[in-house]
Amino acid sequence: MPKPVVAENARRRRRPTKNGAVLSEQLIVETALRMLREHGSAGLTVRRLGTALGADPSTLYRYFSGIDDLTLAIGDVLIGRALAGWQATGEWRADLRELGLRIHAAYLGHPQAAVLTASRVTGRDHEVAADETILGLLRSAGFADADAVRVYHAFIDQSLAFAALDAASLALPEAARAADEEVWRATYARLPAATHPHIAATAPLLVARMNDSAYPTALDMLLDSAQAQLAARRGGG
Repeated sequence: MPKPVVAENARRRRRPTKNGAVLSEQLIVETALRMLREHGSAGLTVRRLGTALGADPSTLYRYFSGIDDLTLAIGDVLIGRALAGWQATGEWRADLRELGLRIHAAYLGHPQAAVLTASRVTGRDHEVAADETILGLLRSAGFADADAVRVYHAFIDQSLAFAALDAASLALPEAARAADEEVWRATYARLPAATHPHIAATAPLLVARMNDSAYPTALDMLLDSAQAQLAARRGGG
């Protein structure tokens, strides 16, 4: 006679750990985020995570199949934080812009985790909810399905790509990041017009802009293009 299947909740640890906490997926993810912030991705191991939680490392396998499974959960939590509190206004362009900025900010709030997760596809609840929301905004605005998918693809990849790029800079040691930022002033701003006329002409603007994220500008350019396409479609162009 086959053994009865034990519900997932029944397999979870209910006794407090050595730290006095009751384990949960949320607690494990929050602890992993803290470890990533303090030690980077190399410091996130099952053994170290178990020590930080005051639990036997093997206990973590009741919640996640391994570090990769935990990584996907971390990525989904970041998307969830971007969605938290967001409400549609009925203006598709403004709503998409706000969502993009929220996604970017959520990842930059945890740079080491962003570098680790921005390229992953989790298929989990928050990611699916975000995708459904974005596609819903585009289809409700009047985009044909093929155009909605094309704009969605560019929108989400752009958001995550800039999140990974900007997070990688934030994750650098402070001295290395400061040195990179100083290059625009110490090198580019001093190039002579005789050899580099275009850089010399725009040097003050480069110094003022290049250490800030280009994501808001790129996002506006993408949305401007999508809006123009929608207007042309409505006008029969």
